[in-house]
Amino acid sequence: MTSLTSQTPSPAPADAGAAAAGARPTGRDPFFDNAKYLAIVLVAIGHAWEPLPDSGRVVEALYTFVYTFHMPVFIVIAGYFSRSFDLRPERVWKLVTQLLVPYVVFEVAYTVFERLVEHPSQPLTIVDPYWLLWFMPALFIWRLTTPIWQVIRQPVAVSVVIAALASMSDGIGGDLQLQRVLQFLPFYVLGLRLKPHHFDLVRRPAARIIALPVFAVALLVAYWAVPRISTSWFFRKSSAEELSSPVWAGAVMTLLLFAAAVVLSACFLAWVPNRKLWMSALGAGTIYGYLLHGFVIRTATYENFYDHAFLETPLGRIAVTVAAAVMVTLLCTSPVRRVFRFVVEPRVKWALKPKPKPAP
Repeated sequence: MTSLTSQTPSPAPADAGAAAAGARPTGRDPFFDNAKYLAIVLVAIGHAWEPLPDSGRVVEALYTFVYTFHMPVFIVIAGYFSRSFDLRPERVWKLVTQLLVPYVVFEVAYTVFERLVEHPSQPLTIVDPYWLLWFMPALFIWRLTTPIWQVIRQPVAVSVVIAALASMSDGIGGDLQLQRVLQFLPFYVLGLRLKPHHFDLVRRPAARIIALPVFAVALLVAYWAVPRISTSWFFRKSSAEELSSPVWAGAVMTLLLFAAAVVLSACFLAWVPNRKLWMSALGAGTIYGYLLHGFVIRTATYENFYDHAFLETPLGRIAVTVAAAVMVTLLCTSPVRRVFRFVVEPRVKWALKPKPKPAP
């Protein structure tokens, strides 16, 4: 697995972009690699903003704006490239090696890191994902359910209802962060239902023009919402009651956030370059940036980097933003991938039973 949303999780009829508009060549579509790279940059920037002291309303508005769509984009693309996934043993095993094995490895690694650097009593809990690792088991669960969404009627509507019910339920435990699994589920199902021509719509020049005023309005709404709405809604890891809101608010926020995320994701994709660029190769290695950047952010936090007065200034906040983008970019490069491939993409062929020899 070379990215969080690999373009080849299972043999699709053709590559994502190849089936659209007949003239598009087969093979990897750089549009999706570019989208994944830009999305992972937003993820890293969002995480880098979190520890900023007294970040101010502008940064909080930008944080709210980014968190509305950056993970939904990843999840929609993951669903799109999971369309032909089935439960054949070899595909399930590939899923285990691509997601569960790295998840366990990094869950242990982050636990050891926490114990050595800041929290000596940090527990090792495989069923309670550490911070950013929740996406790995979530994607594993979503992909296992793929055959269900491929046969039922109105799968997106059903998944939205499930997400709304989850947000209204206070009885869902913390194991594997099931609240997030269920509340983000509609984006995966939406990705499953999309076809190449849907992405062609946002790849048109007119879509870029439309996206600009939509982004402007969204930023204004985010600025207005900062003192009025908790950003915890955007994490989708808590029920309405846990956020001190009435139960019905869970359903309302589920629908509003889903609609906002779909619109802003489309606007984001409208500005993703279609051609192969320097970022295309980086987009193929986003899983490295995703899994590794947490060590950098946490180290900066624990080493009191964020205590510097400079970071309370507008220039300091810009510096943090640029540093986060550069950092995650470096983590997606080929040299880093070569060094960490043994833990991010471990080879576990030794765990398989030997194939039976053909009868003479």
